[in-house]
Amino acid sequence: MFQGRFDDKVVVVTGSAQGIGAAVGARAAAEGARVVLGDRSPLVKDVAERIVGSGGTALAHECDLETYDGAQSLLRAAVAAYGRVDVWINNVGGTIWTRPFEHYDAAAIEQEISRSLYPTLWCCRAVLPHMVERRRGTIVNVSSIATRSINRVPYAAAKGGVNALTASLAFEAAPKGVRVVATAPGGTEAPQRQVPRNTGDLGPRDHGWYDEIVAQTVASTHLGRYGTLEEQAAPILFLASDEASYITGTVLPVGGGDQG
Repeated sequence: MFQGRFDDKVVVVTGSAQGIGAAVGARAAAEGARVVLGDRSPLVKDVAERIVGSGGTALAHECDLETYDGAQSLLRAAVAAYGRVDVWINNVGGTIWTRPFEHYDAAAIEQEISRSLYPTLWCCRAVLPHMVERRRGTIVNVSSIATRSINRVPYAAAKGGVNALTASLAFEAAPKGVRVVATAPGGTEAPQRQVPRNTGDLGPRDHGWYDEIVAQTVASTHLGRYGTLEEQAAPILFLASDEASYITGTVLPVGGGDQG
C-alpha cells in the first residue's frame, strides 16, 4: 500500500456499501483520502464507521444513483463536507439476472441497463462541470470483462456503454484538465452480498445458468481463477492516482488475462 498517495484528496466512491466499492473506499482512506461513500443501502454507514474507526476520514451518503437527482445529491454532499471533489470512482453496477438472452423479458432488460449504465452516466454528468470549473479531476469508471460473456447480454451491453462513455468523455474532457479512465474487472471472490441484486426466487435452471458463467469466466482467464477484492481495488486506485497522470481514455482489463 502506498502511504500518503491520496493525501489532501477528496475521493468519492459509489456502490461502496460492500464488495469492490467498500474495498476501494477503505484503501483510499488508508492512503490519506477524505472519502465520500455513496450507496442506496444504509450499510454504507457501516463502511464509513469502520474507516473512521481505523483512523481514516469518511462520510456516508445514501442516494439512488440510478437517478440524476441522486447523483447530484452525492456531489452536493461531497462539496458541502470537503469543498471539492478530486477523484470520482463509479462502481455501481452488477448483473441482476443470469440467463440466455431469449429468456429476458423487457422489464428485466431495462432494469439491467438502469442498474449498470445509468449510474455511471448520471454521475459523470453530475461531477464533470465541477471538475471542468477547477480544470482538474479524475473519473474512474468500473466496467467489466463481461462485455464478452454468456448469459448476461443486457449487462454486457450496459458495460459496453460504460466503455464507450469512458473513451468518448476522455477525448472531450482532456483539454479541460479532466482524466477519464476505467477498469474492467473479471470474476472476483467476495463475501456473500448482504444486499442481493436479485431478490426473486431462483430455481435449478437459474443456478445452472449462473454456474455456466462461472465456468466460462474461469476458462477465459489465463490465471484460471477469480481475483480478490484487493486485486480489483489496487488498479482502480492506481488509475485514480497522480501516478497515472498520463493515462486517459483507457479501459484496463483486470481479469487475469481475459481481455473482455
